[in-house]
Amino acid sequence: MATFGTLSDRLTETFRNLRTKGKLTAADIDGTVREIRRALLDADVALPVVKDFTAKVRERALGDEVNKALNPAQQVVQIVNEELIAILGGEQRRLEFAKNPPTVIMLAGLQGSGKTTFAGKLAKQLQGEGHTPLLVAADLQRPNAVTQLTVVAEQAGATIYAPEPGNGVGDPVRVSRDGVEHARRQQHDIVIIDTAGRLGVDAELMKQAADIRAAVDPDEVLFVIDAMIGQDAVNTAKAFQDGVDFTGVVLSKLDGDARGGAALSVASVTGRPIMFASTGEGLEDLEPFHPDRMASRILDLGDILTLIEQAQSAFDEAEALKVAEKLATESFTLEDFLEQMQQLKKMGSMKKMLGMLPGMGQMKQQLEDFDEREIDRTEAIIRSMTPGERRNPKVLNGSRRLRIARGSGMTVTDVNQLVQRFEQAAKMMKTVARGGTPNIPGMGAMPGMGRPGASSKRGKKAKGSGSRSGNPAKRAAENAGLATSQAATGSGFGLGGQPAPSEADMAEIQKLFGKN
Repeated sequence: MATFGTLSDRLTETFRNLRTKGKLTAADIDGTVREIRRALLDADVALPVVKDFTAKVRERALGDEVNKALNPAQQVVQIVNEELIAILGGEQRRLEFAKNPPTVIMLAGLQGSGKTTFAGKLAKQLQGEGHTPLLVAADLQRPNAVTQLTVVAEQAGATIYAPEPGNGVGDPVRVSRDGVEHARRQQHDIVIIDTAGRLGVDAELMKQAADIRAAVDPDEVLFVIDAMIGQDAVNTAKAFQDGVDFTGVVLSKLDGDARGGAALSVASVTGRPIMFASTGEGLEDLEPFHPDRMASRILDLGDILTLIEQAQSAFDEAEALKVAEKLATESFTLEDFLEQMQQLKKMGSMKKMLGMLPGMGQMKQQLEDFDEREIDRTEAIIRSMTPGERRNPKVLNGSRRLRIARGSGMTVTDVNQLVQRFEQAAKMMKTVARGGTPNIPGMGAMPGMGRPGASSKRGKKAKGSGSRSGNPAKRAAENAGLATSQAATGSGFGLGGQPAPSEADMAEIQKLFGKN
């Protein structure tokens, strides 16, 4: 979610400074609200939205819910999160389908906003849910718009209705009306009408869009807006709302590097919910918009629910049970490892998935350096092995590794590193399968859980005071080490906590799953 990256950085830094204070004064609250206001304005959020947002945050932050809170700083973060959810629309809104098919969905927006690509993405998603969408090419003005929609429909595996060649030829109102009738005859339960746009708002654009709406009486009118166009987003949304009206908003190009804050204003200014977010160029890069999850991403609190949903849609439950059984019986092989990596690829970009984890906004450089092609290289190495070598890597001598390296276009060092990573990963997964705690290199044992394999007798001995050295200097060093250990393994209730992994620790973790 690169579009809101700058805003996320600014807000995270503001809250980091706030967390160093045990008690918050009115001056602390005012300073925090001032920084939030600056961050939102720098991100192109509309001024009326910023004023309303910061006023509500300040009022609540100065109230009893913060003054009486056990952790005031965390309570302020919670308030900002709740108010951010409110300006993003509050609750998720899904598509509303017609009682008598077909459901007609009309797309509106400026030229270049991403309507045609979104039409293909929506068709692909709806097909995955068991629907039979029909794409109607009603953009007869833009050069090659009909050809583009034809290509997108073919990629999505959807049916298209395009009786006119476009390029200024044909009547878009008649095509839209005939498209709905064609869908009814051919028993398509959803119609997606791709309409024309303009480089700017004008009377001709609005009249054509209004005429199409009057002719087909759509169940949903989705306004597609480029998240990168800045303050003009609010003015454009108002113009379309007055001229055509729409039932929902689609944010496109959320993977761009613009400030994008104006997109946050659309739902608040128009009163219409954001329903979809386009997060990439691929047809699978479309997400239902959840205001609470987007607010969590902006505040670098992560989006675990979306990550879980993507995993559930990509992983085969029967296959997962089979792998778990193999891990329990220590029969996990490189073939199983390859199948797991292929399922991982189905989930999409690894960078996007890692970016959904809490706190990953502070590791942007590591995310940028992550090489997505490492999975492909690993797959090439494993596929260059014989079935016997995949099942038993211990037979891989020098000559076999050289043959595998040449066959995959890699080096012997790459093959050696893969085998080593596989053995480490298999050992970790076996430990987890048995209910133990994996010992990740560079991170030590988990606090409060002891080291894997450590006996209770040794644990009791460590607790007792009789094992201390009789040498005063050594005993002082032991006491200092014990205090440090106790501070590091405290709970999250103000009694200390496990320190965050260092960059060296993260590098060790990355070695298990891919190159640095």
